[in-house]
Amino acid sequence: MDLMLILGSAKEMVDFIKQKFKIRQCRNFKSNKRVCLNYHIGRCLGPCVNKVSKEEYRQQIDEIIEFLEGKSVSLIKKLKAEIEQMAKKQEYEKAAYLRDKMLAIENISQKQKVSNINENAIDVIGLAKNNLTACIEVFFVRQSKMIGRENFFFNDLNELEEKEILSEFVKQYYLNNENIPSKIMLSEEIEDKELLEEILTEKSGKKVEIKHPQKGEKLRFVEMAKNNAKVTLENKVNDKYTLLNELKEILKLDHLPKKIECYDISNLSGTNMVAGMCVLKDGVINRKLSRRFKIKTVIGQDDPACMKEVITRRLKHSIENPNGGFGNLPDVIFVDGGITQLRAAKEAIKDCSLNIPVYGMVKNDKHTTRALIDENRNELELSDNLKNLITKFQDTVHDTAIEYHRKLRDEEIKKSQLDSIKGIGEKKKTELLKKFNTIQEIRNAKIDELTQIKGITEKLAEKIKKEL
Repeated sequence: MDLMLILGSAKEMVDFIKQKFKIRQCRNFKSNKRVCLNYHIGRCLGPCVNKVSKEEYRQQIDEIIEFLEGKSVSLIKKLKAEIEQMAKKQEYEKAAYLRDKMLAIENISQKQKVSNINENAIDVIGLAKNNLTACIEVFFVRQSKMIGRENFFFNDLNELEEKEILSEFVKQYYLNNENIPSKIMLSEEIEDKELLEEILTEKSGKKVEIKHPQKGEKLRFVEMAKNNAKVTLENKVNDKYTLLNELKEILKLDHLPKKIECYDISNLSGTNMVAGMCVLKDGVINRKLSRRFKIKTVIGQDDPACMKEVITRRLKHSIENPNGGFGNLPDVIFVDGGITQLRAAKEAIKDCSLNIPVYGMVKNDKHTTRALIDENRNELELSDNLKNLITKFQDTVHDTAIEYHRKLRDEEIKKSQLDSIKGIGEKKKTELLKKFNTIQEIRNAKIDELTQIKGITEKLAEKIKKEL
């Protein structure tokens, strides 16, 4: 049995539906004044300009739902009846369209057929993993037919055994899913099988079994899912190295950028200045290698100076302690924050007598990465796949910095000089710090500025000034 023939990806299924069912494919679902090209080439019924009744269009949608649920037999019967009606009415063009649709559904149903597996609803789950990533493949079998598959990727799970990963996946996937099958077949036996069966049975209202087949057709099918996961994972690895090769060519590097570090500065009016660092290793964002820095030497809001301090500290750490927590030096550094921060990073690298390429990340008005820039503001164009990867990288380091900044602010709120002032509770303290940011700014504020905070009277404002 041909593996790729049986399975078909979600994309292939969508393409099949687009070809055989004349449903609307426009991105803009508002009414139009005229039909588009899809209508003229017979790929759409033109509901946007009322070329089809609601009932006829609804029938198309119902047929798609039946097809996706694996109810091909009943759907084919309906189509046969419709073909006979169209033939009697001598509407041969419609009859020919329905015949083509019926034959296509019969053909794909044969390809989806899973022999010797008669249960109505089964999910078959296979797992493959390498040192960085795990891939889980799920086959959906309904009414003895393969109706689709889906894969999931997880990073930083190399310390877990396969059965532990499968157990966690089953919990997370099915406890948040209304469509629970009657049987789940896994490539490994899991320890908490009975408990999960009980929970899923109660949630779905029907008996749910979790099996680890040992022989026969079901074992072959589980192995097929596992092999598919392996192929999918290998393809993803190849895709990652394709992107790294592409980046190597764009940046004109001598070798693959296997380790890229990204930095972002976060502060609010020069307070609680921090930085985040994230690492892209072998094409994957490795969150375990992320680091947070509290700025030590910069006073006031000076992001370029902060960037220089942070990168200097990080590079010196690896120079002085090669086997430390930061590991080896990066092949490339990306910075978020503009040309001045990029140049500050280059100064830090030069001061450490190193030669590491540095690039800035430029976002568009939709907050996704538009390009990389060098120190001369030259923009380096990126493919869509590279843009997506670097956007995710940029968002991750930004979130790392912001979260640390918020953490420090929360700690400041909890451990404030305001706590010792009678009449200032958590609510007033929070509002004061939200408006003035720091104790110093509260100390410098005028009485009438303090009384703008709800609950702070002139008398309490004078007391705050005196205490501080």
